[in-house]
Amino acid sequence: MDKWEMYMEIHQLIKKGFSKTKVAEKLGISRSTVHRYLKRKPSDMSEWVDSLQSRSKKLDPYKELILSWLREHPDMSAAQVEDWLKEKYEDLKVGESTVRSYVRELREEYKIKKETSPRIYEAIPDSPMGEQIQVDFGHTKQKAVDNKEVKLNFIAFVLSNSRYKYKEWLDRPFTTQDVIKAHENAFRWFGGIPSELVYDQDSLIVVSENGGDLILTQEFQQYKESRNLTLRVCRKADPESKGKIENVVGFIKHNFAKHRVFYNIDSWNEQGWEWLNRTGNYKIHNTTKKRPVDVFSLERQHLRPVTKNLDIKYNYENSISRCVHKDNTIRYLSNRYSLPLGTFGKHEIVCIKATEEKELIIYIPETGEIVAKHNIPDGKGLLIKDRNHSRDRTKGIDVFMGTVAQQFDDSEIAYDYLQTVKGKYPRYVRDQLQMILKETKVNNREILSAALNECIKRSLYGATDFSDVVSYLKRHRQVEDTVNDTAENVTQIKGVSGWVMETEAQKREVDAYTAILEGEPI
Repeated sequence: MDKWEMYMEIHQLIKKGFSKTKVAEKLGISRSTVHRYLKRKPSDMSEWVDSLQSRSKKLDPYKELILSWLREHPDMSAAQVEDWLKEKYEDLKVGESTVRSYVRELREEYKIKKETSPRIYEAIPDSPMGEQIQVDFGHTKQKAVDNKEVKLNFIAFVLSNSRYKYKEWLDRPFTTQDVIKAHENAFRWFGGIPSELVYDQDSLIVVSENGGDLILTQEFQQYKESRNLTLRVCRKADPESKGKIENVVGFIKHNFAKHRVFYNIDSWNEQGWEWLNRTGNYKIHNTTKKRPVDVFSLERQHLRPVTKNLDIKYNYENSISRCVHKDNTIRYLSNRYSLPLGTFGKHEIVCIKATEEKELIIYIPETGEIVAKHNIPDGKGLLIKDRNHSRDRTKGIDVFMGTVAQQFDDSEIAYDYLQTVKGKYPRYVRDQLQMILKETKVNNREILSAALNECIKRSLYGATDFSDVVSYLKRHRQVEDTVNDTAENVTQIKGVSGWVMETEAQKREVDAYTAILEGEPI
């Protein structure tokens, strides 16, 4: 029913004696819509309907893209359309109702019927803030970029009060070591540990439930004691005990993973964390009517701080791997971390380890060689960059030093001298080398060697000092040559020492004389 038909139907029902509330119920619209339509005159209504048909909509530029999604995936929800739009166009600002209305109109106009798969929800009382995290596993089958089907596994966490979520994916089955690492990542994501963790009877965690006494796997028992965790295990598919996490698992499957193409596990996890920030933890929750991220800012204060350092053996085989991107970075928890220049060409995969001191260690899995260390920040979407990674500075400086050292007769002594200069001026070593190289191009090796020996003798380690010594030696030799050439014709001034003749008078800047004239002390 279009808007004009709706307008006529409302007026006819009112004339028949129906109340405004009954009209709204009968037509399936809100009472405010009934009031708004009754206030309009037929001429005003006609003009408004005509204007709607000719007026462009905010999402019109994305019409063909949305249509392609709906045609390819008829069961796609408006919420998922909104998320995909915001993922593809980060600057797009659009409300949920706008997307919902636009998608509904496109379905009606192009006869794209929505395929539905109803979900079951349970009313579960909210736990106090910081009281509980619910944990569960899930899996999906995704179409990969080569059109092959890939099975992916994930573990999900949700704070029961705020509904703030975390998830982590693997393209292989989880091991107990993976589960422990996922817990550590989740606690860092949440910024603390709750009073209780609720699980399903998963074999990676629980061996059996012996009349209420849990028998945990050996690794997870050690982890439980190290972290002083309180665990509770419930029956499978028990919505009364862990309905919140079951809904989260469904939300991840239907809103994030559904219809998404898999490229590699690194980018998949990165997309997942961005989705959490953009939709999973930002979208208004259907039950609480609040954004999880807003409530979490309060609930976080009720969590037990993560302060104890754990001595967990790091298993290289089951470590978290990351793809090295062509800009020599890896991604971890929605941030980018730099690697040394040239890593991308040498290694496709590196492994990471996040320590309790909030330090990210990046190493080569084959050798265990650590290639980078970074501090893990609190924010998201950041580039954490080591300045030494921007270019191979050490290699370039060493080569440059070797080039300069070759200009001296004793290159080894010269190289040692330049190493000391480098230690004294680490930030300006390239400028220092350029100044010394400039002297080598305009002076002979005899002068250079003499200046080098004099600098080492007097502990003068700097390009300016080296240049001054070169200038002094050149002047001194010029004086000696002049004296030798004219010794027979020139009589030394009586009472004047030779060193006075060689001494150059001190020179002042013009500013010094200006200060004297103005009466200022110098």
